[in-house]
Amino acid sequence: MKIIKTTVAFMGLGLLMAAGMLRADDSKLPYSNDFASAEVGKVPDEFLVLDGGFVVKSDGTNKFLELPGAPLDSFGVLFGPTVSENIEVTARIRGTGKGRRYPTFGVGLNGQEGYKLQVSPAKKLLELYKADEVIGSVGFDWKSGQWTMMKLAVRKTGKYWVVEGKAWTRGGSEPEHPMISSEQKFQPAAGRASIWGQPYATTPIQFDDFLVKQAGDGK
Repeated sequence: MKIIKTTVAFMGLGLLMAAGMLRADDSKLPYSNDFASAEVGKVPDEFLVLDGGFVVKSDGTNKFLELPGAPLDSFGVLFGPTVSENIEVTARIRGTGKGRRYPTFGVGLNGQEGYKLQVSPAKKLLELYKADEVIGSVGFDWKSGQWTMMKLAVRKTGKYWVVEGKAWTRGGSEPEHPMISSEQKFQPAAGRASIWGQPYATTPIQFDDFLVKQAGDGK
């Protein structure tokens, strides 16, 4: 696996801690939110917005969480229960390129300083981060304007913890095996799942179908 040493993603966020900030209805697994019952123009109460003008929007047939195309910075939301291992998050995310400018976006586990799986269209990569450090990358063919499915898991395996992720265009086949993975020696901190966006294309980024569940031993 090719390792790229860079720290370009997920910067500019305040040091906000999520532990203990749970409502009774999202303290257990599995946790899911498809925004069908969410109020347009607001953010669900159980979410912790780290930064950014996230609000629920509707296109007439579907509701989703939307990050506006300005300002140009890194923004995130924490959701679901506080867990450290054997956990998996799935979400679908849609962004649009504009000229030679592209958004970046992703999902995360273990809180703000935990692990993140990021689609980086400008680099044509799917990247795995630990806090703001890249710990792995693989080529990825992103489709502008289409929903991208993303899945990130942290599993305890023997003496180590394996962090693995995959992404694919909605409507296509989910990869049978993880596309990217990293073996870690230390137990991850307990934290909530997350989504992240950087609207570098100055166009909105949309997020939907959040699911946090116990990680299985399959795909």
